[in-house]
Amino acid sequence: MAGRIEQVRSALGEILQWSGPADQVLSRWFRDHPKVGGRDRGAVAESVYDVLRNLRRYRQIAEGGRGAATRRLAILGLASRLGIDEVLPVLDGDEADWLRRVQSISDAALAREVRLSIPDWLSEALAIEEDTDSLLEALNQAAPLDIRVNPLKVERDTVLAELQASLPQAQPQATPYSPFGIRLQGRPALTRWFRFEDGSIEVQDEGSQLLALLVGPKRGEMVIDFCAGAGGKTLLLGALMRSTGRLYALDVSHARLARFKPRLARSGLSNVVPVVIANENDARVKRLARKAHRVLVDAPCSGTGTLRRNPDLKWRQSPESVSDLCALQRSILASAARCVAPGGRLVYATCSILRVENENQIESFLAEHPEFELLSAPDILADRAGALGLSGPYLKLRTDVHGTDGFFAAVLQRRQGPAAAAQAEAAAEVFEDEGGLAAADPDLASPGEPVDRLPGDAAQDAGPEEESAA
Repeated sequence: MAGRIEQVRSALGEILQWSGPADQVLSRWFRDHPKVGGRDRGAVAESVYDVLRNLRRYRQIAEGGRGAATRRLAILGLASRLGIDEVLPVLDGDEADWLRRVQSISDAALAREVRLSIPDWLSEALAIEEDTDSLLEALNQAAPLDIRVNPLKVERDTVLAELQASLPQAQPQATPYSPFGIRLQGRPALTRWFRFEDGSIEVQDEGSQLLALLVGPKRGEMVIDFCAGAGGKTLLLGALMRSTGRLYALDVSHARLARFKPRLARSGLSNVVPVVIANENDARVKRLARKAHRVLVDAPCSGTGTLRRNPDLKWRQSPESVSDLCALQRSILASAARCVAPGGRLVYATCSILRVENENQIESFLAEHPEFELLSAPDILADRAGALGLSGPYLKLRTDVHGTDGFFAAVLQRRQGPAAAAQAEAAAEVFEDEGGLAAADPDLASPGEPVDRLPGDAAQDAGPEEESAA
């Protein structure tokens, strides 16, 4: 235990410098300390994340102790996860007296922001929401593990029965809303299970799964996942399309799309084309103007809906960083909207619980783009993910109510007049032709590899000399 305290203290010492996301810093710390065994790693990680969830409360109650502050935080984290009786025997007299004293402090005696361990700016931003204490308390708990079956390869009931037989301690249950999800308690190791290796399952929060149902792609359509990231939603979209049509996975990071490649290979999909773009206004995006039947924008956001998994975000974000994100979201949404064909659907989503990133963005967008109308997200989900108990036009998932990460989504549709209908029909006919967009670019004829251009790029159409110069 004495060694465990030092391990947690050391890891916290690096993470609390806020040089990067906590999961990445902790992974680097484990690589730098290869002698830390598997069981120790689990205890260290759990204790570190407990401290991050409760950082403001722990810092206040630790003020009366002696010695290094990070050591006191480590002791509090370990006592919370393992119990005070496990920690006391290795403490000196002063530390033991301090720990007994702080364990007796009543949460009721603490200020609300300290008790809930949230920064003032987040408390103020959520003041307009209902029952925020319940929401924040739920976000301050460790999350279960949600997985999703690949509907191209396996039925959920089959995987659920296998998990219930082989991992009963994880209490596998079907997710209540997504028809593809299974929820497990704890952190069971699944990456070497044959169902993971053959692409039958993926790790994905239930709320994220519902976004694909909102997009509602159909066979043979042209669909764009505008901010594809790690590709989890892309894979479900492709499966819902039954691997037909064309699904563009756009992202500004070649590295992220390269990491997506093995997941795509396991999935069995042949209709996905990862495309690297420089930014949301890339010329490659403009070449897709009014061509897509469905566009998903899972926008970069504060991530405040994922605090169960990423508690460091509430300490690394600020009003200034959220303001910058809002500006980027507006730009991305406007650019993605240009890709939507008349009559097509645009889904804007975040894993944020802040209105400035959610409702406010949609209201501003609709005021500036009267060619779009707002559809009812609950109505769209009613047949496949009912009983959400939502009111209003948006998908608003709360951790304390739905058991998912916090998610927001709005469904928009480009209005379709007589002239627009003819244009959309012509675009669809061009795309559905086997020699359509794919044939226009040899890179796009081989789905799976990240590419750096789309049909019509100058370098693609140039001769040998011009292409070399480009």
